[in-house]
Amino acid sequence: MSGILLSLEGIDGSGKSTQAALLAEALRGRGHEVVLLREPGSTGLGERIRSILLDRSEDPPVPEAELLLFAAARAQIVRRQVLPALERGAVVILDRFVDATFAYQGFGRGLPLESILALEPIAAGLLPARTWFLDLSIEESARRRSGRGEAADRMESEADSFRSRVREGYLERARRDPGRVRVLDATGSREAIAATILAQALALA
Repeated sequence: MSGILLSLEGIDGSGKSTQAALLAEALRGRGHEVVLLREPGSTGLGERIRSILLDRSEDPPVPEAELLLFAAARAQIVRRQVLPALERGAVVILDRFVDATFAYQGFGRGLPLESILALEPIAAGLLPARTWFLDLSIEESARRRSGRGEAADRMESEADSFRSRVREGYLERARRDPGRVRVLDATGSREAIAATILAQALALA
């Protein structure tokens, strides 16, 4: 397994960041160079954009500006981090990528899907070899988030109706691209989910 891009997706509380870290650890333990990145972020510009997107300010980005900010952060991370890592044969794991924009800005915000899909080749220019969507009910998401004891950021503060639309967006993306996007039940044990993801990742080699 070398020079391959993988991504994990899910609504808040799904455990995607935990699973991304577990996958990176498991692959490193097998001798692979692994680059673990988060979206938006993982570059100087990306982290500054992230702070704008997640800050609960009195003048938040309108949906169209939000879409373009995510696209700008994505263009930066792909050119600065993802492509160089892939070229040297590393495994790149992204905590969110293009499918998040399809789900959050397309279904969550109601922006035209054709516009979002048209941005993908400009901002990203590539798709992961495999994406895992950790599916979680809105009720379970709320329960998990309430137990964190952390202040919610702007995206986490959205209503459950927004999260429900986002979840449907992810499921629609999986229906459109079943060969790439795999839906996993996020209520399973952390160890069982990690084992499934690792086995599927290794099968891509």
